[in-house]
Amino acid sequence: MFDLQDPSPLAYLKQLNPANRYSGVAETTIENFKPQASTLDRNSIKVLSWNIAKNNYSPRWRADFQAIVEQYQPDKIFLQEVRLCTIDRYIPELASMGWSFAPNLIDNWHNAYSGVLTATKGDRLESQAIITEHQEPVTNTPKVSLFVKYTLASEQTLLTVNTHLINFVETSKFQAQLQTIETVVAKHQGAVILSGDFNTWNLTRWVLLSEMTKRLGLTPVAFPWIEAQKIKRFLLSPPLDYIFYRGLKQKSPSAKVIDHFDSSDHNPLLAEFYF
Repeated sequence: MFDLQDPSPLAYLKQLNPANRYSGVAETTIENFKPQASTLDRNSIKVLSWNIAKNNYSPRWRADFQAIVEQYQPDKIFLQEVRLCTIDRYIPELASMGWSFAPNLIDNWHNAYSGVLTATKGDRLESQAIITEHQEPVTNTPKVSLFVKYTLASEQTLLTVNTHLINFVETSKFQAQLQTIETVVAKHQGAVILSGDFNTWNLTRWVLLSEMTKRLGLTPVAFPWIEAQKIKRFLLSPPLDYIFYRGLKQKSPSAKVIDHFDSSDHNPLLAEFYF
């Protein structure tokens, strides 16, 4: 029975999400890699970043994803809100790539994790998941950031950060997650790619993100104006999804936002780098 005395959005959402549907998880990564010596092509590192809204088991999403991979052939894929079955832990669409998955919750109705996933051609050096100390209301679960390091060339390394920023909480909790990301990235001396859904739906959040990336020497991918308008927003808010980089060079004509798929409420972001 809905409580008609409390019309607030959060109260309504709580009534749609019964207690015990979601539970937290220990800070961990689940990985699937085939050992192989592989370094990135210095002339082309193609990147795809996409919040897929937990739809990766739907036929429509699978068709959309396959079409994107076949056409653009990304070397690195950063997905947010990925569902992963707790039993088989297998993603057929990524059979040709190695991947690291960092869950932030378990959906007990579907026996599935949800979290962020980073896939790559080749192998990784190391990976780390960091869960937020704070939780989102309604689900009472944290958010997660996934840090994965790769060989770039010679003794150089590339650190990738795939993140989904906490939502529906006061600004200080959003800022705390940014601070955690900044602490890790600041210790890395090499190239960096930071991407994900940053939930920057108001100016305050956007400013905090911009200030952090500037301190870290990170540059946002430059999308042509017509492409930038396709990035997920709430009404007139700043964009929610970004790709930032450091120690690489962007192939500017390559930045693209795909808006002809409807398997997620976010559009995929594509960019290409070289070094």
